[in-house]
Amino acid sequence: MLGLTQQQLADLIGVTYQQAHKYERGINRVSAGRLFEIARVLSVPVSYFFEGLDNQTGRPVSQRERMCLELARNFAQIPNERHQEALSQLARALATRH
Repeated sequence: MLGLTQQQLADLIGVTYQQAHKYERGINRVSAGRLFEIARVLSVPVSYFFEGLDNQTGRPVSQRERMCLELARNFAQIPNERHQEALSQLARALATRH
């Protein structure tokens, strides 16, 4: 939303591009201290990253939501970035067709 690249964010929080990429893909967990630093750099409260969690309605997850979560998990496990990009382009192309 701020228009920062991964490299710019990595520089701002004092990590390598590779580490920031691993945070984004969910490969490495973000420690509480690092989350605080990210929030500080982005000028948001730490609670920003948890918005909506306290308003959980307990409603069942829809089949569509379940498929989206599964798709995201599977995508994150694709080791080849070229394959990830190809899949992303395919999804984009399918989404634009009516």
